[in-house]
Amino acid sequence: MLKLSGLHFLLTYQCIFECEHCFVWGSPAQGGTFTLEQIRKVLNQASDVRTIKSIYFEGGEPFLYYPILVKGIKLANRLGFKTGIVTNGYWANSEKDAVEWLKPFKGVVSDLSISSDLYHYDQKISKQSQNIKAAAGRLDIPVGIISIAQPEDKDSADGKIMYRGRAAEKLASKSTQQDWSKFTTCPYEDLENPRRVHVDAYGNLHICQGISIGNLFKVPLKEICKAYKPHEHPIVGPLLEKGPAGLVGQYKIRHKAEYADACHLCYESRRRLLKQFPQSLCPTEMYGI
Repeated sequence: MLKLSGLHFLLTYQCIFECEHCFVWGSPAQGGTFTLEQIRKVLNQASDVRTIKSIYFEGGEPFLYYPILVKGIKLANRLGFKTGIVTNGYWANSEKDAVEWLKPFKGVVSDLSISSDLYHYDQKISKQSQNIKAAAGRLDIPVGIISIAQPEDKDSADGKIMYRGRAAEKLASKSTQQDWSKFTTCPYEDLENPRRVHVDAYGNLHICQGISIGNLFKVPLKEICKAYKPHEHPIVGPLLEKGPAGLVGQYKIRHKAEYADACHLCYESRRRLLKQFPQSLCPTEMYGI
């Protein structure tokens, strides 16, 4: 049984950017956007799961649907959840503008995270993120910056690239390649006892982006949590046993000799299994289709 503490809305897969490191394939051409009514339904389901304490809104870029984002955050807050937002900050053209964008979140949002690095802008700490930090300070909104290192920056203190999604296609070849057989564990996700999961506008509940453990529009979140048996899941089970290398072995997947990291092997293996497990490996947006 899952004992979740956080639920993260992928408010939309759409984004103004098309970053090379994006593992949800965010782009202006993407869709998959929540309606306000869908948000209400999911928040009510989250309330039924007594262990969930926090709700985040991410993307894509959630500020593209600003009125729905504001309303969703306020609805979650009224239900007693701590709330957070992840944004690339494209909207913060000046500090004064940023204050106006952020005013509805004053006293409501517990964490505002800004993605700012050389994938998004021409400087690691963008002018937009500086404007947001200043504005958030004036409004007493907690704020932080998420920066992901370039493939060649081995010693950077910034976050590491996870070579899945667009990063597997665009950046993996720039990284040092390693023997596929060494990837015997999942280094980033607790697949057996996750504390947070993501949900998209199609209802898919992602234990890792692109691996679904159920659909909230077909089965309530509370029931999905009760019924979750990780070792019986066709993708999670092999990953728990022997990591991405176990997934390869379980389904006899054709593979290369070397990969950039465990995510790279896992992602490429999952792409080969899309037709076999469409309910578990979805939506196709997560695989660049």
